[in-house]
Amino acid sequence: MTDAADLIVTGSVIRTADRSQPFAEAFAVRDGRISAVGALSAVSAHRGPETRMLDVGDAAVYPGFVDVHNHHALAGRTELFELSLPPSLTLDEILEKVAEKAATLPEDAWIIGGVVATTLLPTLANTASRLRLDEAAGGRPVVIVEDSRHNRWANTRALELAGITADGIPSGGVTILDPDDGTPTGVLLEAAGIPVQEAYDRSGGLTAEQHVAASRRGVELLNSFGITTFQDAGVSTDILSALATLDRDGDLNAWVVSSLLINDEIFGFDPIGQALVERGEEFRTPHHRPDFVKIFLDGVPPARTASFLEPYVADAAHGAHYHGETTMTFDELHGWLRTVAERGLGAKVHCTGDGSARLVLDVAERIRADGFATPIQIAHGQFLAEADIPRLHALDVSADISPFIWFPGVITQALAEVLGDRAEHSQPNRALLDAGALVAGGSDWPVSESPNTLEGLQGLVTRADPLHRAPGVLWPEQAITAEEALEVFTINAATAMGLGDETGSIAVGKSADFVVLERDAIAGDAERIIDTRVLSTWFSGREVFAAG
Repeated sequence: MTDAADLIVTGSVIRTADRSQPFAEAFAVRDGRISAVGALSAVSAHRGPETRMLDVGDAAVYPGFVDVHNHHALAGRTELFELSLPPSLTLDEILEKVAEKAATLPEDAWIIGGVVATTLLPTLANTASRLRLDEAAGGRPVVIVEDSRHNRWANTRALELAGITADGIPSGGVTILDPDDGTPTGVLLEAAGIPVQEAYDRSGGLTAEQHVAASRRGVELLNSFGITTFQDAGVSTDILSALATLDRDGDLNAWVVSSLLINDEIFGFDPIGQALVERGEEFRTPHHRPDFVKIFLDGVPPARTASFLEPYVADAAHGAHYHGETTMTFDELHGWLRTVAERGLGAKVHCTGDGSARLVLDVAERIRADGFATPIQIAHGQFLAEADIPRLHALDVSADISPFIWFPGVITQALAEVLGDRAEHSQPNRALLDAGALVAGGSDWPVSESPNTLEGLQGLVTRADPLHRAPGVLWPEQAITAEEALEVFTINAATAMGLGDETGSIAVGKSADFVVLERDAIAGDAERIIDTRVLSTWFSGREVFAAG
């Protein structure tokens, strides 16, 4: 038969994430696309003499997981080329790791790595700690990022190479000074850390081949967790080029949407803004779509750089009436969103405070009135005013949520210190879904330690830490069902990034992207979702990961 399938998949549990047909007995694949879905008897009609039969038995098949927010290349780079530090380390343990790394490097080599915990920054923000880092590194320049990836800790040599002194403070971000001697401690918040990144890049940074290796490794790791589609939340031309190279060589085993940086509060990439937007198209390939821009509208709450409608808990540096600030005014944000809308691009807007989220919604209202349907994502959206929740649906603004970084633990503890009781009312996911908003799941990896979608699914359902690192639950009334959580990390996320017609569900005509799990993870005890093993991952009808 001329339309015989290349592959037919059968099993006792096939979840499609397609509400018109939530379950199927089988599906057929031809030329990398799904050609039939439904009853085994009907799908079997597509079997030919060369058709491969994949019967998963009691295992479960889901659509390939979709991650709407990660930084795959940064994660790959960290594993391959940098000093990897778990956030649980103490200062003494960090210094020990730095000394071990330094012993393997030339005298002038940079030590780049991370992470340190947000809660450790006060311990680092003094001259004595910076001098200890100098000693551990043997005089080599060191830059370590903290767990939000928005802030850095640099030693004396790195500060010197970046031109950061008591008389030369960066204009952006916040440079923490030692209260006793007035010198930079090396703790650099937000854009204050960009000069040290630029100094590292001037020293040579990574080669083009290393950037390709970093992206390849990032995608390999994502595939190992069943992820076949993702949106990188902030890219450089090096990352864009690496993704395009991989796809042109037939080595990009995922759908990728890239977010072109309009402003840069943390990365130190160049170019950004209009110059980067104008170059986006040169990196478009069949599976890589530079279809979004990324705007940082605020920072992160623990550093008091997020924008809130109500003030932070009072402190000596900011007083009792500090709300934080947005990086753009209404007119500036509207100008950018209109510009990218005219180019047919979408926008991912970083908002961690309810003040910045409201500004996005206010501007979105104007953009819709202007006649533009451009996709807009509020990235993180962990704090939203109750009155603003219905506006996401009304204005067709999607919520890019990252449950990996709000479980009870270090970050929620840091939030409580600056927000008080408000920290207990974050991530209103039940309310968003009930209001009809499109809620899309992302890991924010490597800000999160792992991109494991199963971890995100469990957290959405239990509102507790799936890894049992900390007790308690976070606003349990905002829990969603396991079936809804699966949609958040499949069809919803694909739709939010403009790929809903290509992937995100097992449906005729879509790319044959799916994951085989050892059992039906979302059935039964929600506390055991994360215990499910990924057996294999398939992209465009090809097996791209198999468990050993």
